Amino acid sequence: MSLRQTLRGTGVALVTPFNASGKIDFFALETLINYVIKNGVEYVVSLGTTGETPTLSKEEKIDILQFTYEKVDGRVPVVAGVGGNNTQELIHDLHHYPLEKATAILSASPYYNKPSQEGIFLHYKALAEASPKPIILYNVPGRTGRNMEAATTLRLAHEVPNIGGIKEAANNMVQCMQILKDRPEHFLVVSGDDDLVMPQMSCGMDGVISVAANCLPRKFTDMVRAGLAFDFGKAKEINDTLLEAYYLLFAENNPSGVKAFLSELGLIENNLRLPMVPLSESLREKVVAYLRN
Repeated sequence: MSLRQTLRGTGVALVTPFNASGKIDFFALETLINYVIKNGVEYVVSLGTTGETPTLSKEEKIDILQFTYEKVDGRVPVVAGVGGNNTQELIHDLHHYPLEKATAILSASPYYNKPSQEGIFLHYKALAEASPKPIILYNVPGRTGRNMEAATTLRLAHEVPNIGGIKEAANNMVQCMQILKDRPEHFLVVSGDDDLVMPQMSCGMDGVISVAANCLPRKFTDMVRAGLAFDFGKAKEINDTLLEAYYLLFAENNPSGVKAFLSELGLIENNLRLPMVPLSESLREKVVAYLRN
């Protein structure tokens, strides 16, 4: 079965809860996993950027991944995040991380060193050849500093067998439409922009890997399902109620926004690791007001 069939709908990029001393709060992580599955997400993504992976040690990443498999317990697929800008180090990680229970690997395009399109292509080709699971490309130029152009995505999709899909977060509707127009039939295309997923589904996207689905999973998954069913009247009605939440989630940074929401919902403590800090008090008050309404 292709990733396009297996991962259609809403995936959630899980946050990593921390306690007041900065240690991983595994009890809160279990609570969050159960909360999002109960409220309708189709799959979870462990060790994405929303999980503050730049601040996690490799030992912590492995512990989180194994814990996530255990607590998900086969109820939904698990996608593992393995990304970075050192190709050889990532190949090593693909050989040594516990990936047997993962459905796929989500890997962000190399950040900071800003490779050419050919460099991006060869990077992903090398990962795909080394990976025991299909690779989902992740294009997020707002974080990486380099856009992966539609032509590069399509070249990978058509030429590299173990490339199974893309999380497209370039905030560029035309680029999305170019990918959707020429992708292989099996190739998964999901959004990485919560605020754009509704119109992107009208162009043929298969769903989303979401931040908002951590804290507003029921409403968000209902909206995505309506969009995938081409019921855009219902999708718009729900999406209109989420527009303010999208702003609050990303106004300062991610995951400060979503952790503020989750803290107010009583699911986690509002702790982050430097250089990330909690949401400003003025925005936190707006989060409280939004949830009350």
